[in-house]
Amino acid sequence: MKILIADDDPQMLRALRITLTARGYDVTTASDGTAALDAAIRIHPDIVVIDLGMPGLTGIEVIEALRGWTQIPVLVVSGRSESWDKVEALDAGADDYVTKPFSADELLARIRALSRRTPAASNEPVVTFGDVTVDLAAHVVTRAGASVRLTPTEWRLLEVLLRNHDRLVTRETLLTEVWGPQYTTDTGYLRLYLSQLRKKLEPEPSVPRYLLTEAGMGYRFVSQ
Repeated sequence: MKILIADDDPQMLRALRITLTARGYDVTTASDGTAALDAAIRIHPDIVVIDLGMPGLTGIEVIEALRGWTQIPVLVVSGRSESWDKVEALDAGADDYVTKPFSADELLARIRALSRRTPAASNEPVVTFGDVTVDLAAHVVTRAGASVRLTPTEWRLLEVLLRNHDRLVTRETLLTEVWGPQYTTDTGYLRLYLSQLRKKLEPEPSVPRYLLTEAGMGYRFVSQ
């Protein structure tokens, strides 16, 4: 079972990683909210254990973002013990709340309880833009309800851009992610495949609305 732990306290991260790894869990850690959300999209954890007070995105903001596309069980582990903190976290979509300090046995029991819950929806987002829908779990793309066939390379390129919604993805990053580190100077690949993706997905490929070029830097996916 994969568990994502998000906390800005390095000692807490270390202690939880050691405790859970010793029990056979596959543990990934994040020290701020943005990294936690990125990791959730990247590794698709079975459970998220998260603190509320983190830099970048707060724990509440991460939970709200997760609930936009997944029902992964979320366990809040926080030093905040006021009832309104718990209500806010649960209203945002958390499944359980543990107040620090806590015992390892209690944490493990709560994780076991959450692991018995079956998510009601896919742990992968479905992304829509214009008349295009991309199901990242099923690897299915439709446009105006009709199936769109992508090559494996086109799919991987689109996936990287979609997982970095609204963020600049440099040419070097795309080349490394899609083709490998030995291709970081072959920008012709990017121009060719972005052109193909635009022909398949953009309403006006010559004037892209969603798959944008950032001159001299890379590319960016925007949904509006």
